[in-house]
Amino acid sequence: MSATTQIDERRVQGPTPLVIGVDEAGRGPLAGPVVAAAVLLGDPCPQGLDDSKKLSGKRRAVLETAIRQTCRWAVGVVDVDEIDRINIFGATMLAMSLAVQDLCAQLGADPAEVLIDGNLTPAGRCAHWRWPARAIVGGDGIEPCISAASIIAKEHRDRLMRALAEAHPHYGWDRNAGYGTREHMAALRQHGPTPHHRRSFAPVARLVPVR
Repeated sequence: MSATTQIDERRVQGPTPLVIGVDEAGRGPLAGPVVAAAVLLGDPCPQGLDDSKKLSGKRRAVLETAIRQTCRWAVGVVDVDEIDRINIFGATMLAMSLAVQDLCAQLGADPAEVLIDGNLTPAGRCAHWRWPARAIVGGDGIEPCISAASIIAKEHRDRLMRALAEAHPHYGWDRNAGYGTREHMAALRQHGPTPHHRRSFAPVARLVPVR
């Protein structure tokens, strides 16, 4: 096959379709926002991508830097007031939608497909969502673009929680990221909820005085 024929075939095939990976961090904690990340992998793709939960903190930090340098990415953050207003599921769908919306604005183009970790997508569940989407159970350990999104989302949210911990040091958010650990629950009982606690979550709601 001649070089000319190969070039012609690539021209017929057109540009590589854009595929964006999406994952979230912070659905389960009692405090802090929920964060979603959207990532379009670059070339070269960072090596060693995996589910953020399977990586050490040191390795995540290295990979986050590589992703930020070689890929296109965006985050969507939904705060506690909105979580309490529309529930955590709705807030997660909204965070994903905001992340993809931001990334598309950066790219100046819409993706051919968005791959999302889990078993549900925001399609039909969030008014902001308008892109073809496919849910993949365990996708953060299978699809590199979702793995990258899981790393960006977790590292971004962990930084937010460390910043909040400076103003509210009793709860150990710099160590537990807002999850209901023994340390966090003991501080919650002793000091009560902060404005950053999710009052729609049962362990917090039980400690909020009835007015």
